[in-house]
Amino acid sequence: MPFARLATATTPTCHIGLGLAAIGRPGYINLGRNTDLGEDRGVETLHTRTHELLDAAYAQGVRYFDAARSYGRSEEFLADWLKKRTDVDDVVIGSKWGYTYTADWTTDAERHEVKDHSLAAYERQRAETEELLGDRLDLYQIHSVTPESPALTDKELHARLAEAAGQGLTVGFSTSGPAQADAIRAALAVTVDGELLFRTVQSTYNALETSAGPALAEAHDAGLTVIVKEGMANGRLAAANAPEALRAVAEETGLGCDAVALAVVLRQPWAGVVLSGAATTAQLASNLHAAVVDLTDDQLSRLAALVEEPRAYWERRGELPWH
Repeated sequence: MPFARLATATTPTCHIGLGLAAIGRPGYINLGRNTDLGEDRGVETLHTRTHELLDAAYAQGVRYFDAARSYGRSEEFLADWLKKRTDVDDVVIGSKWGYTYTADWTTDAERHEVKDHSLAAYERQRAETEELLGDRLDLYQIHSVTPESPALTDKELHARLAEAAGQGLTVGFSTSGPAQADAIRAALAVTVDGELLFRTVQSTYNALETSAGPALAEAHDAGLTVIVKEGMANGRLAAANAPEALRAVAEETGLGCDAVALAVVLRQPWAGVVLSGAATTAQLASNLHAAVVDLTDDQLSRLAALVEEPRAYWERRGELPWH
């Protein structure tokens, strides 16, 4: 399985990956993004920024890079970088299908992405991804599965995904919303010819939203690689917006709020890869310090008190503006 290459990485940051959601398109919901990106968000500007981040991440030991069809031009930017950097044959590339980007490179679109988990959507987007990433694609995930997603019951889709897996592509899914645990457990019941269909799960887990934790542990025990997204809660755990308890712990460690927040996730025994959503190389460098954060039981207890009720967390996330 190509994705298994992550398990052989030896660099200290091997469990941190780089997600391109925040820099593959001009608009996104991360707090502070206006300051991070500035006024110029033209295609070439974000193309250059993406390559700078990918270069910096690779130089500092990151080996997993995460894109999606709905992340604007993230696959295109990543594909261009892979063609330029012929020396990076040890990276693992993941992308996702199930959402179509509809903002036409603007920040004020009425809808930035449209969800569709049908077989037709898979076939269309798989062809689009293949045209850009070709055989460099290692992992293809269904984007944001919820318990009611037709992707969990569509046998024809399952057969097509199993066919792709038989040809060497790792197949997985991501989750979102307050019922992530239910979606994960439903996906663990999907089999083709008696074998689990999905080999990875990518879910939101952070100091504010921990409800998927038990189900992610079950997925890990079932043999899936767990990828964690939104470890910074879309910027709510960054220094400018961090709760007082997180600020205090960060001051005690001498590192940033972001490093502490990501360290909380990294210490979970089921966490295979934790994504950085950095938009600048400085943010990336700070995020990577998470690998050396050593939290005491007292600090962990204080941070555990930050957990929110899942529905309240997701309602607040849904209210975040596209910057």
